[in-house]
Amino acid sequence: MKLNELSDNPGSSKGRMRVGRGIGSGKGKTGGRGVKGQKARTGVAIKGFEGGQMPLHRRLPKRGFYNPFSIDYNEVNLGRIQQAVDAGKLDAMAPVTLDALLAAGVVTKPRDGVKILGQGELKAKLAFEVAAASKSAVAAIEGAGGSVKLLAAETPAQ
Repeated sequence: MKLNELSDNPGSSKGRMRVGRGIGSGKGKTGGRGVKGQKARTGVAIKGFEGGQMPLHRRLPKRGFYNPFSIDYNEVNLGRIQQAVDAGKLDAMAPVTLDALLAAGVVTKPRDGVKILGQGELKAKLAFEVAAASKSAVAAIEGAGGSVKLLAAETPAQ
């Protein structure tokens, strides 16, 4: 196979429709836009317009709010960490930190830190340095001979 021999499968792409090129083409005259009026013109933005009546999206009440100071943790179960240790992606001798979990592919984004949850079984003796951990996770880690060091939560600047 050569680069100049690469091509799509036959029928995988259709040709571009040329509208407004005569009545005989099947898409001539109005070009598929129906007949006259505002919608037949270009630059129309009337989504949600109800003829002057208060639109539905303005009639309904607003609810809730966005809290800019909320903390969004990466939640990781002990079973997932044990999988990474078994696969050789996490070093059992080094402390388990956010950077180590990112490098191992256990978490994909840093977010506001890592919270360890207690689902699954942990056999390895690990030292955790994380933002948060559930009570069941701390009990399981200490039961396996490991330790948990909670990092000071960094609050966003106000």
